[in-house]
Amino acid sequence: MKMAMIVYNEALDEEVTEVLKTCCSVQNYTKITGVFGRGSLSGIHLGTDIWPGRNNVFYVACEDDEGKRIIASVRQLRKSLGAEGIKAFLMPIEELT
Repeated sequence: MKMAMIVYNEALDEEVTEVLKTCCSVQNYTKITGVFGRGSLSGIHLGTDIWPGRNNVFYVACEDDEGKRIIASVRQLRKSLGAEGIKAFLMPIEELT
């Protein structure tokens, strides 16, 4: 099993949600909204006047092949929207309870 983590600009919420529904019919996930951070391409997002912007994060526990489809779909979305607004990671799940 894998854990897909997708970090994206909150302005892209509809696009990311739609991609997850269409690429893999993702129904089970954890979504964290209004997160802050810093990326080498996207810059600093702290939700303040000086450092505006916030991100959202999707976590999806999935089978290996579904994880690959999620990564491929995010890669396509990056091509159409620009690389700085979204990033995806695929990590192994060592244990599930």
